[in-house]
Amino acid sequence: MAGCFAQASFAHGDVVPQSVDTSTLPQLGAKWLDDNPYSKGAANKEALRIGTSAYNQNCARCHGLEAISGGISPDLRKIDNDCADLADQAKKNACYQEINEYFVATVRRGRARDGRVYMPPFEGTLSQEAIWSIKTYLETRRER
Repeated sequence: MAGCFAQASFAHGDVVPQSVDTSTLPQLGAKWLDDNPYSKGAANKEALRIGTSAYNQNCARCHGLEAISGGISPDLRKIDNDCADLADQAKKNACYQEINEYFVATVRRGRARDGRVYMPPFEGTLSQEAIWSIKTYLETRRER
């Protein structure tokens, strides 16, 4: 399995998931949260600092520097564009919730199609705190 993972990881370059030190953030526990706890509040600045570094270590090679994709992988600045245009606040919140669920599931489990790995799984390497920190960074990169 490890050989398959390493070979598949090279689809977009030499991607080896890097662990992230999140010890300076409030720890979230074992149960995965439905929403980003670092989007607002006292931990936002630290989560942004950690998320920026974590993105550059684990995501930029495929998704581009500053989340600007070169076309091979999804442009993560646009991940929730459809939500931003919704006028109804309840529908907008539900849309953002769906995107959060999709984002966390994708980062944790990776993406494969027809036996080809398009994104390696990061579960076991990135903690919940690290993944939400990366999402915090991406929220600052949204393309309006």
